[in-house]
Amino acid sequence: MTAPITVDRITLHNQDLAIDAYLARPTAPGSYPGIIVFQEIFGVNAHIRDVVDRLAREGYMAIAPALYQRSQPGFEVGYTADDMAIGRQYKDATRAEELIGDTRAAIAQLETIDGYNGNLGAIGFCFGGHVAYLIATLPEIKATASFYGAGIPVFCPGEADPTITRTPQIQGEIYCFFGMADPLIPAEQNAAVEAALKQAQINHRVFRYPDVNHGFFCDRRDSYNAEAAKAAWNEVKTLFGQLQ
Repeated sequence: MTAPITVDRITLHNQDLAIDAYLARPTAPGSYPGIIVFQEIFGVNAHIRDVVDRLAREGYMAIAPALYQRSQPGFEVGYTADDMAIGRQYKDATRAEELIGDTRAAIAQLETIDGYNGNLGAIGFCFGGHVAYLIATLPEIKATASFYGAGIPVFCPGEADPTITRTPQIQGEIYCFFGMADPLIPAEQNAAVEAALKQAQINHRVFRYPDVNHGFFCDRRDSYNAEAAKAAWNEVKTLFGQLQ
C-alpha cells in the first residue's frame, strides 16, 4: 500500500508533562489501527520519522513519542560515536514507569483521532526495541515488533529487576529481530529472550539474521543490511496485518 498520508508534530500530555511526538496517518477517511513507534537512542530523528511514515502508508495511524522529553526535549542526532555516547546518557535517565506513562499518553491521543479502530501495536529499535518489549505488557497492545532490543535480560530502565522478568505479562503476539553479528546483544541474550517467551507461553516468533549487525534496519547507519531489513519489514507487515 502506498496511500497518501498526513503528518503532524503534536504534543502529548502525561499529567503535567508535555511530550513532543510525530504522528502520521492515512489521509483518506477510514478505519485504521494504531502503531506506537519507539526510537533508538538517537531520538525521534529522520529514520524514526521514516518508519512512522512507512507505517502510515501501509494503513496505520503511527505515532512516535519523544522518550527523552524529561532530560533533553527536542533531542535528535546522527550516528557518530559522540552522538551515541550522549544518547546512551539520556537513555540511562529513563525509567520504566515513566515510559509506560508516556505510552499511555500516546494511546490517549490515538483515541481522540477519528477513524482509529482501537487495535494497537508497537514497534521499536535498539533502546526502543527494549521499550517495545516492556510496553508489550500493556493489555492494549495486541502486536509488538522488537528490533534488536538490547539488554532485555539484564536491565530495566530505573528498576532493579530486568525487563525479561515481565515476560509473563505480555498480552498479545510479539516478534523479536536480532542480528547474529550484533556486538551489543550476545547470542545468549537473544536465546534467553526466546526461552522466556516459550516458558511463559507467549505467542511469539524470533528472527535471527546471520552475519548481520546491530542497527541493520536503519538505512542511515553503516550497519544497514538491505536484505535483512526487507525480510524483517515483510514479517512486520504480517504481524501488524492482524490489526487491520
